[in-house]
Amino acid sequence: MAGTEIISNSESNDQFFEGVEKLIEIWFTPVKHADLRKISRQQWENVLKIVRCEIISFTQSEQVDAYVLSESSMFVSRRRWILKTCGKTTPLRCVRSVLQLAMETAGYSRVENVFYSRREFARPAEQLKPHDNFDSEVELLDSFFGDGRAYIMGPEGDCWYLYTLLPLEGTVAALEKEQHHQSSEPDQTIEILMSDLDPAVMDIFTRATSATAADATRASGIDKLIPGMVIDDYLFDPCGYSMNGVAKDGCYMTIHITPEPSCSYVSFESNVCLPPDALLARVLAAFRPNKFVVTVFATPDSPAAAATRQLKQFPSVGGFQQKEAQHCRFSGYELQYALFSKFPS
Repeated sequence: MAGTEIISNSESNDQFFEGVEKLIEIWFTPVKHADLRKISRQQWENVLKIVRCEIISFTQSEQVDAYVLSESSMFVSRRRWILKTCGKTTPLRCVRSVLQLAMETAGYSRVENVFYSRREFARPAEQLKPHDNFDSEVELLDSFFGDGRAYIMGPEGDCWYLYTLLPLEGTVAALEKEQHHQSSEPDQTIEILMSDLDPAVMDIFTRATSATAADATRASGIDKLIPGMVIDDYLFDPCGYSMNGVAKDGCYMTIHITPEPSCSYVSFESNVCLPPDALLARVLAAFRPNKFVVTVFATPDSPAAAATRQLKQFPSVGGFQQKEAQHCRFSGYELQYALFSKFPS
């Protein structure tokens, strides 16, 4: 998150920042010698001006370039681009520019997969178009990619929205996709979206408590969540925290924290191949939320392929009870969504 753009409500004297992020991920169809990392930092800076954020810090591994932004993160690898932004950012407005750069600079002419997702905003009316409602987001995405598929999972108030080009397994569209099979690679992503967090933990991510980002990273135990990560972290003034981690094997993790008591929110995302129950336990112990949404995407050939089925078997996790769960089988991917809250609800 950013330490700026906090909205003060004089009537209730609260401070609000929209920690819920919009996450877009685009995979391009492989082309010999094509590489998204050919796109320069200045070109990315120009793209991010459209989004209403900027680059704060940068780190990389052999497989991925990782950018900490003023509002969350961006990851660039050979043929995958990930942008995750919070606040009042407008990430979908930059997609046309990204597709143009991918073609003219990186050497890609075709998109293989698209994933756009977000949790329900705390204050959707305060978002800028097209992010003020999901229908508008879908309409804009369709203008770029044609006929995508839109899904809404979870109960009112805790919805999780998804747009993808992937058809549901067993449909005519899925059979057609299999007949025109495109090369793919193992892929998995786990996202844990936490709200109503322990104030004592959230205090760590303020300048009043932690002098530096490294202090906050150590005090919270973030540095021990996934061993082997090179961490690039940032502590905003007066509060707020972002980090990216990259590993030699190409795995990444990213965490973004909005610590204000009236709107506390933490997002965790990674493509690391750890059992989902073990990773969940570590993340929940570190941040102590009262409620969270977890989603797991996995291809059948990924090391985390069993993760989606494992999550179906978790009616409770520690002191949490599963309130909602949905499972989808797409052409080439499985997805599990689950909503948990503390006992008692």
